[in-house]
Amino acid sequence: MEHDFPALPEGTVTSPIGFSASATYAGLKKPGGEGVLDVGLLCSDVPCVAAGVFTTNRVRAAPVLLCQQRLAKATAQALVVNAGCANACTGPQGMANAVSMAEAAAKTLGLPPENVLVASTGVIGQPLPIERLREAIGRMTPTRDGGHDLARAIMTTDTSPKEIAVEVAIGEATATVAGIAKGSGMICPNMATMLAFLTTDAAVDAALARAALREAVDESFNMVAVDNDTSTNDMVLLLANGLAGNEPLQAGSEYAAVFQAALRQVCVHLARWIARDGEGATKLMEVTVEGALTLDQARAAARTVATSSLVKAAIHGNDPNWGRIAAAVGRSGAEMDWSKTDLYLEGLCLVRGGCPEQFSQPQVRRLLSAAEVRVKVCLNLGAESATAWGCDLSAEYVRINADYLT
Repeated sequence: MEHDFPALPEGTVTSPIGFSASATYAGLKKPGGEGVLDVGLLCSDVPCVAAGVFTTNRVRAAPVLLCQQRLAKATAQALVVNAGCANACTGPQGMANAVSMAEAAAKTLGLPPENVLVASTGVIGQPLPIERLREAIGRMTPTRDGGHDLARAIMTTDTSPKEIAVEVAIGEATATVAGIAKGSGMICPNMATMLAFLTTDAAVDAALARAALREAVDESFNMVAVDNDTSTNDMVLLLANGLAGNEPLQAGSEYAAVFQAALRQVCVHLARWIARDGEGATKLMEVTVEGALTLDQARAAARTVATSSLVKAAIHGNDPNWGRIAAAVGRSGAEMDWSKTDLYLEGLCLVRGGCPEQFSQPQVRRLLSAAEVRVKVCLNLGAESATAWGCDLSAEYVRINADYLT
């Protein structure tokens, strides 16, 4: 059953009951005028059921390793995060600094250090200025509306903060599911390259939290791509504090599917926003593959099209070169029979049964010039479908990444 949950005006990660946040400037980002933020806190009034999904990169930053250790107990109450320095490939001192960040946050919040999770994003291979960070963390005071500042603090090359909150009825209770995310470059499926922090005041048991988060990530953040790089710091964290007062949700319970749908909606919204805000991007590209034999094959085909540099360049140039889409699907590993395949752009059929349809190139160019471009490939072999999100490839992407440190 499809759901469309109402989004809260000005909704953010602190919209659920009992969550607060704060952010400040510690000098990790390059000075950029008044209002620059680069370190933040997120906390709950009470301990939370917690779950996480992390990068598949074998080079993993210290905060990722620390969170994986601490989430073994499936509980947490707070998060401290910085931007501007990834604290990745920094050796034993990197882990010591991650632990030190957690200790500073715990002291500020009056919590046990082991209940604090840590995240970092930014340049790889540089040490954290830990004393500056500890001083900055010590002067923060989380508030109920601090989620907006936190969403800004985690940005790196993002051009806008990404945040959302939706309301969902769970029995007699009304719960909120919310999130913020950052990501603009080094974005590739398999956990993308990003940070996302999700909160809810719904009561959810640990097993459902883990399973629901994994499913939502597979349908959203693992289906988004800006380039073809997976980072060392990717993580999505979910904190559920239960203050909405519903009966705790378990897998298979009456409202578990409703909660799953709300979590998916939040994650898809953030994933689409990441793709739209890709480094140098001028367009959002949505790729849907239908009629695949398996879900994995549908996802592989959609992701391959969304990550193809040739497809992305054609989308940027409004070039109706649909052969690049066909070639991408053909090398994706998905079973296909070209003689049964249909291809659409914004509802206009370009290929039917493997044969090109007659179409007007100026018309296709007009369709490609839109801010959002939708591609659909029908394999007509099975019943599975999947959608991936990407963006066009511009010269600005090269400029941003050629001058990242200079």
